[in-house]
Amino acid sequence: MKIAFVIANGYGMGGTIRTVYNLAEGLSARHEVEIVSLVRNRKKPFFPVPEGVGLRGLAWTGEPGQGVSSARLGLVGRLAIRHGTAALIGETEARRENFYPPTALGALRRYLRRTDADVVIGTRPGINLLLSRWAPERVLAIAQEHVNLADHSEELRGQIERAYSRLDGMTVLTEADRAAYRGFLEMPSDWLTALPNPLPDRDYPRSAHDNPIIVGAGRMAPVKQYPKLVEAFAVVAGKHPDWRLRIYGGGSKDGALRRKITELGLNNQVTLMGRTKDLTGELAKASLLAVSSRVEGFGMTIVEGFSVGVPAVSFDCPHGPREIIADGQDGLLVPDQDVDALAAAMLRLVEDRDERMRMGREAVKSAGRYAMEPIVRQWEEFIEQRSAAAGARDGSRARRRG
Repeated sequence: MKIAFVIANGYGMGGTIRTVYNLAEGLSARHEVEIVSLVRNRKKPFFPVPEGVGLRGLAWTGEPGQGVSSARLGLVGRLAIRHGTAALIGETEARRENFYPPTALGALRRYLRRTDADVVIGTRPGINLLLSRWAPERVLAIAQEHVNLADHSEELRGQIERAYSRLDGMTVLTEADRAAYRGFLEMPSDWLTALPNPLPDRDYPRSAHDNPIIVGAGRMAPVKQYPKLVEAFAVVAGKHPDWRLRIYGGGSKDGALRRKITELGLNNQVTLMGRTKDLTGELAKASLLAVSSRVEGFGMTIVEGFSVGVPAVSFDCPHGPREIIADGQDGLLVPDQDVDALAAAMLRLVEDRDERMRMGREAVKSAGRYAMEPIVRQWEEFIEQRSAAAGARDGSRARRRG
């Protein structure tokens, strides 16, 4: 079987890219797999492409300093919306820079016409909406969702409601999001399933729980609420000045975070580490992972922390953390958006090495739930089931798409 993942930018750095690479690696053990990137903004991808997995970029946008300016991006984005992109995928998605090159959408349509893939999996709503229109009948078109339904705009939810029925199936990352979509889309129950992100098969290092380091990880974006994490860490730093907070993640939206660090006098104890290609290696140097997000599509960083024996402290935000963390066993969940509770939970584990070691041992066991092989098997079973269902519809997909 040949399986293709279509992603907005497979050459960049981000959680969706990393987890798609991981799943592609797992499936490539028994299938031919390629990753198709709408845009390509660098000669070499940020993450190494798994052995046996193909990668192709459909539209070159130029490396930093070689492409169009941000002002030009905005202009082109507005023109794209005015000239029809929004009619295909909605304004919310059309405004994203990875949909702006006029050549990208045409290249995707040509790819879908010519591909010999048996299964094409879209990895964000805009791509899934295009698959619902352009995927030929011979291709099994699957939507993979990385963001909670409630986190989409009302306009985008309307597009999803109208178009996703033309797809052959859909996967989400959590049972909570599966329940939300089941109440939102009138589709057969077996059309939709929850499949978590898998951990690659690796010999992971283990935390010794001796380093006075707390880690936060994820892109520099408002949804991660790192200023709140710094506020909580200030309580720890006040009582244990030897402890440090390291925040890993790319992006330029860190102005509020830097101001908060300076305001609280934590410039010597909080470090913005930037991007890393080896997050599990960095997590293994720490003793605790902290999650301050407003919302999580899944929480892959928590799973990666578990793989190296690092317990997590997290807001009980929608939806991922509560499905990964067993409160009091492999980590601590605190009331959503309660900064004082987040600080108290971090302080509890900072001050009790035996407890964080106990939770670390349990975390390693919990990471086993996300082992690659069982999740790949679930994917294969879902694809087989949806393929059989599509074959039983006597070509109805041809009448719905196009």
